[in-house]
Amino acid sequence: MSDMTIRARLMHAWDAFRSPYVALYNQAIGAGSYSRPDRSRMQRGNERSIVSSIYNRIAIDVASIPIRHVRIDENKTYEEDIESSLNDCLTTSANIDQTGRAFLQDVVMSLLDEGVVAIVPVETSLDPSVSGSYEIHQLRTGKILQWFPEHVQVNVYNQKTGLREDLILPKKNVAIIENPLYAVMNEPNSTLQRLIRKLNLLDTIDEQSGSGKLDIIIQLPYVIKTVARRMQAELRRKDIEDQLSGSKYGIAYTDGTERITQLNRPAENNLMGQIQYLTSMLYGQLGITDQIIDGTADEQTMLNYMMRTIEPMLSAITDEIKRKFLTKTARTQRQSIMFFANFFRLVPATEIANIADRLTRNEIASPNEVRGIIGWRPSKDPKADELRNRNLNAPTDQEAVKTPDKEDEAIGA
Repeated sequence: MSDMTIRARLMHAWDAFRSPYVALYNQAIGAGSYSRPDRSRMQRGNERSIVSSIYNRIAIDVASIPIRHVRIDENKTYEEDIESSLNDCLTTSANIDQTGRAFLQDVVMSLLDEGVVAIVPVETSLDPSVSGSYEIHQLRTGKILQWFPEHVQVNVYNQKTGLREDLILPKKNVAIIENPLYAVMNEPNSTLQRLIRKLNLLDTIDEQSGSGKLDIIIQLPYVIKTVARRMQAELRRKDIEDQLSGSKYGIAYTDGTERITQLNRPAENNLMGQIQYLTSMLYGQLGITDQIIDGTADEQTMLNYMMRTIEPMLSAITDEIKRKFLTKTARTQRQSIMFFANFFRLVPATEIANIADRLTRNEIASPNEVRGIIGWRPSKDPKADELRNRNLNAPTDQEAVKTPDKEDEAIGA
């Protein structure tokens, strides 16, 4: 190794343990926390039930479908991606703590849990209240606390202080997304809320059953009607409690004339049956099955789930982002926000080829339209935009010109 190489290495080398940030450890660098403060917390005890697994499954599936800032053609078909800061937030880095996919999963989790969620641009190039032509550099998920005619109060994580703060922002500058399945999941008497109440009741019964109580009745050999007899019975009960708590193996003795009856038998109720009924009803209303949860669903089941559950949420998110974060001028310039649900990934490669062949052969879609559905970039070949049967020879320019037939010549004569 040459002297120049060693000298350059010593000049430009960087050691994390000798960086200035180590010296800042004891200085004021913001509020600290042993748990992630920007993470959304579920409410109403939802994290204790099977509801959290349903939320998580839907959020993961929605976040797995990319949302991009794109340019469309005159037929509103995907043409190309737009290299903008908004597209970077949606695909790469939404903020200093979250990637684009993690941010979208956070949005959906909050949406399912609260029924409505706000996407707040926390860092922009210009003041949104002064100009609508601003670049969005960071996005955060906000919890809506209060509603006003033209404003909302949101609770948002402030990365400068490390704390969650309440802000009042104009509705026109905040993407407000409502759960498309609100009537099923978030209404006070909806199927999901009834299921949550039943599950919480079942948890309470289980805690009582496992509390360690003996639940026994001691029948004494005398009638307890006077105050003296009741005091004597109370002393006897206290004596047995002391024997059980003070014994190594929990053993106590009683008189031969005393009788003990144990009551902690399992109580019979139909609570579990009601829970199973509500769970099956909820799965049917959400388009979810047990096979989707455990990952063994077939193609048709997954397509039904994607169209009935995932697609409405993606449409609600993209439509609101396009409405709030793209100006009217940008929309007239054919800018849009689109999601690319690759439903063909559930289909074998041979089936994809057959589907594409049928669409193009029957002149239902052009090759570029099929590529846009799959999520591929359009081909620059002019023939890719032609709507014709590829299995037939393309007509030449001379054949395209209509020549008069004999019958027409006879009529003309």
